[in-house]
Amino acid sequence: MMSLQKTFLRGSFPPLITPFRGGKVDYEKFAELVERQVLQGSHGIVVAGTTGEPSSLSVEERTELLKVAISVIAGRIQVVAATGSQSFTETAQLTAQAEQAGADAALVVTPYYIKPSQRGLIDYFVTLGQRTRLPLMIYHIPGRAAVSIKAQTVIAIAEQLPHLVGLKHADQNLELLTELLIGLGPEFRIFCGVEALSLPMLLLGGSGLMNAVGNLAPARVAALYAAVQQVDLARAREIHVELFELNQSIFIDTNPVPLKYMMSRLGLLDSPELRLPLVSLAQANEPILDSVLQRSGLLEPSHASVP
Repeated sequence: MMSLQKTFLRGSFPPLITPFRGGKVDYEKFAELVERQVLQGSHGIVVAGTTGEPSSLSVEERTELLKVAISVIAGRIQVVAATGSQSFTETAQLTAQAEQAGADAALVVTPYYIKPSQRGLIDYFVTLGQRTRLPLMIYHIPGRAAVSIKAQTVIAIAEQLPHLVGLKHADQNLELLTELLIGLGPEFRIFCGVEALSLPMLLLGGSGLMNAVGNLAPARVAALYAAVQQVDLARAREIHVELFELNQSIFIDTNPVPLKYMMSRLGLLDSPELRLPLVSLAQANEPILDSVLQRSGLLEPSHASVP
């Protein structure tokens, strides 16, 4: 594996939502959300990850979002471009544009819907990696992509691709994390993509968190990472409990439906607008999420809706 700086791809990297206004991407609001992450202590961000509704965005929109993020951040924190698609051609195009734009790394999801074999995954990532100099991370999210990647497969890719530097693991299989750290060494960056498993993944050797809840409470998520690094496990467990209900609430409906509703309630978004086939949160769930925000201390009781 290529040599990495100690702080590179370590910490809290929230995958940002994509705000819309009247059916179009609201780049001005996105810039505000990016700046908020910097000010609240995130170590980096992910642009156009699952939370950003990438399959509903055009290649041009995804690239423009990345350019906005890089411009706003201006080197203060790291920017990871999520460049994966179901199409190899589109993935290669997005990755090339991310490199040209100045992204720090690329996060590439296993091709979804197609359900490739493990041999197909090896060839896919090796061929893609040979076309870019960006540090690459595999995005493993079998619940969405309908394909699981095995530890032996990741190791085989890394043997041919020195700049494969990590993996985002959005699955409850903690064995894979340990298998990879044993097979590729502790410098291989593994990020937690399952919010409720943030603490255990960090304790097992994970390098950081790519959690949707970081859109709501970026400082708290960054503090969880810091507490583990400082071996303050009592504080880490305390933050884990503080975040637990928020983490669960993200999935009361398909992400980012609940997240956008809660961000709009906090005044972070002008509206919870989505793109089809996602639709707005069911009205019955609104008071449930308002109560979660209230108990978390993010929403004042006087602002909560009446059930």
